[in-house]
Amino acid sequence: MDKVKVIEIKKSVYESNDREADMLRQELKSRGIFLLNLMSSPGSGKTTTLKQTINQMKNEFKIGVMEADIDSDVDAITIAKETGVKSIQLHTGGMCHLDAGMTKQGLDELIENDIDFAILENVGNLVCPAEFDTGATKNAMILSVPEGHDKPLKYPLMFSICDVVLINKIDVMPYFDFDMDECIKNIKYRNPNATVIPVCAKTGEGIDKFADWLREQIKANI
Repeated sequence: MDKVKVIEIKKSVYESNDREADMLRQELKSRGIFLLNLMSSPGSGKTTTLKQTINQMKNEFKIGVMEADIDSDVDAITIAKETGVKSIQLHTGGMCHLDAGMTKQGLDELIENDIDFAILENVGNLVCPAEFDTGATKNAMILSVPEGHDKPLKYPLMFSICDVVLINKIDVMPYFDFDMDECIKNIKYRNPNATVIPVCAKTGEGIDKFADWLREQIKANI
């Protein structure tokens, strides 16, 4: 009896996406466009952080934002209204992440507006978005204080692929059992090269440091 042929679909999907992501990254670099992929859990403060960051940088760069969600256009409207930059909504059709192909579709729309700094606010999730390379120049994530300092130990892939981790909602640290030193230790355990920046998106504390980090990365990408 012949052996049954086994097809590793998961591996094939990832390999195909990785190739497309590398091609997209090369294309963006050749066009002088920096793409930031921002990830986090729902409610961690991605959109508020983006508003603060964009308002600090929009006079220096031509910024465009892609808001990815399963449904609704709430975040895209909020970004456009409160920052004045081009913002488009990407609906994933029930999927919990974006891949390189989806990202490129959104970028094709943004690039028409002659941008040099594109931001992808990925679907709120600490698992799926980390598994798919979007073709971004750099990956960022937000961990909020209420989520706890042990999250880097529970979601290793997310923390291992990010170039910068923002620890948000530091204004509420007195009300939660959150150990900043332990959190940073856990992040560095997963990713020794990650930059860690404590912030409060509500008040704007620490956002200037994140903006400075972005300026350095954008300059290095030129």
